[in-house]
Amino acid sequence: MPADLNDYFNKGNKGSGGNGGGGDKPNRPQRPKRETPKFLNEFGKKTGLLYTLMGLIALLVIAKPFVVINSGEVGIKATAGKYEKDPLRPGLHLFMPFVQQVMIVDTKVRSINYTGSVGHDMSSSTGRRSSMSGAGGVMNVPSISALDARGLLISIDITVQYRLKSDTAPQTIATYGTSWEEKIVNPIVRDVVRNVVGSYKAENLPLKRNEIVAEIRIGIEKQINAKSGQPVELRTVNLREIILPAKIVEQIERVQIAKQEGDRVQLEVLRAKQEAEKKAALAQGDADARKIRAQGQADAVKIEADANAYANVEISKSLTPDILTLKQIEVQGQFNQALSVNKNAQIFLTPGGSTPNIWVDSKSRQEKISTQN
Repeated sequence: MPADLNDYFNKGNKGSGGNGGGGDKPNRPQRPKRETPKFLNEFGKKTGLLYTLMGLIALLVIAKPFVVINSGEVGIKATAGKYEKDPLRPGLHLFMPFVQQVMIVDTKVRSINYTGSVGHDMSSSTGRRSSMSGAGGVMNVPSISALDARGLLISIDITVQYRLKSDTAPQTIATYGTSWEEKIVNPIVRDVVRNVVGSYKAENLPLKRNEIVAEIRIGIEKQINAKSGQPVELRTVNLREIILPAKIVEQIERVQIAKQEGDRVQLEVLRAKQEAEKKAALAQGDADARKIRAQGQADAVKIEADANAYANVEISKSLTPDILTLKQIEVQGQFNQALSVNKNAQIFLTPGGSTPNIWVDSKSRQEKISTQN
């Protein structure tokens, strides 16, 4: 108990007994003084400090004078409503509550899908983080409607990927707010697509697909870079589908069918031509082969003739007068021998020749007739 209460009870006991109490009550024994425990006295002294500490903790929890910025994000600090020029990079940052605020902005790659399968989904930001697209930084918005060079209505499905530049993020948010995608990217994409598609005829759009994508990308980059601070970096542009009017589709199909038929006929003509060339080549090859064989035979005959002529020349060189005389003697001997055997032998002499050619017939013409009969 506190010290003042002990004194009160002690005084009360003194006044009620002995001579001071009128003498009508007996004297009671005096109670000993009760002292307050030491830990209670110390607790009482530190209660104020504890309350102060608890208040500070509660204030920190409520005010939260720090912020953690993750990779792929930047922080934009505002002091008394004015954005600071330099963004806060990933990490832990302190600020003064109630005087300063930090907005966290996503700087990762984001996408807008222009497609006819979904409705408008340009959600605005809520809370302290500026996250204005669907899950994963992807927005699905309606297809882009455009008129071709003849005024026909075309729908374009396209996907555009981009990211907010970190260095100029404070300036971008200060100028366009947290809905910067709706104010920068979406209008530019729709305007550029309509301008590019408007310079082509509908039936030529599928044929010029790559050329159209290149023109759209160049146009988007040009308009974004023309903005103050070049707030957005364009990453990719993908033209997914060109939705043409039904009449144009039918016309293209007819053209494709005619073209395929023409290609088929040309292929058949080409095959027939190749077959004819093949046959002509085979015939030419056969003729060349026969010519080569004939030429070979002629060359062989010529070689043989040349050899005989050469042999005759060589033989003629070896025929001396003595050899010719000897040959005449031999022929004369054969002539004499033939006459001795057959009196009817007929002898034919080669005109101008040195050696007669002898043909021996054992019977006369009369004898042959009589024999045949």
